[in-house]
Amino acid sequence: MNWKTAYRSFYYAQAPEPADLDLNPAETALLCIDVQNLYLEIPADPQEAARWFPFHRRMREIVIPTTRGLQDAFRAKGMDVIHARIACQLEDGRDRSLSQKKPGWNALLLPKDSAASQLVPELAPHPGEIVVTKTTDSALTGTNLRLILANLGIRNVVLTGIFTDQCVSSTVRSLADESFNVIVVEDGCAAGTDALHRRELEIINMIYCQVIGSVELRDIMGL
Repeated sequence: MNWKTAYRSFYYAQAPEPADLDLNPAETALLCIDVQNLYLEIPADPQEAARWFPFHRRMREIVIPTTRGLQDAFRAKGMDVIHARIACQLEDGRDRSLSQKKPGWNALLLPKDSAASQLVPELAPHPGEIVVTKTTDSALTGTNLRLILANLGIRNVVLTGIFTDQCVSSTVRSLADESFNVIVVEDGCAAGTDALHRRELEIINMIYCQVIGSVELRDIMGL
C-alpha cells in the first residue's frame, strides 16, 4: 500500500487514486507544529509516565529524527523551513484562547519566554527562519502565517509536528480552507496514542490534505 491508497476514511474508501504530487520547490515550505520542551517532559507520576511512554518513544525514535532530516533537506535545497509554537504573550496568560483556559489536559499557561514553551533543541530554528507564536490550535488562525505564506509565494505546505488530532489537524483544515495544498508527513507527526494518530490521518486525508510517509515524499521531491 502506498500513499495513494493508505489512510482512507469511510468517505474516500472507493475514491480514485489522487494525482501525482507536483511540489515546485519555489512554492513549497516545511512547517513544523509545536514540538516544544513541555511535551517531551516525562511526567513525574509513574502511572502517567507509563501511559505516555509510547508517545515519548515515537517522538524520540521517529518524529524528531524524521522532522530534523526533512528540515535539513529543505534547507539544503534553499526551501523555507517555518516553525510554529504555542505560547502566550502575557505572563498571566490573559491573552490565551478560551480552549487553553478551560480545565483539563489542554489547559496551558506557556509564557513565550519560558523554557517549557521553546522548541526542542533538535528542531530549533536556524538563524533567519520564521517562527510564529500562537494561542490557538491552528497556526494559521492565530498568527499572520497566511499572509507570510502568500508573500513568500507558497502554495504547498508540508506539515510535521504534534498533536496529529489537535494542532496539526486544525492547521491542516485552516490551510485547506485557504486553498493551500497540504501534505502531512505521517512519520513526522504523533498523537497521544497511535490509534488517535492513525484515526485522525484517515479523517483528514484526501479532503484536507494528502498523507504521505517521509521516504515517499523524499523520493517525489528528490530530497
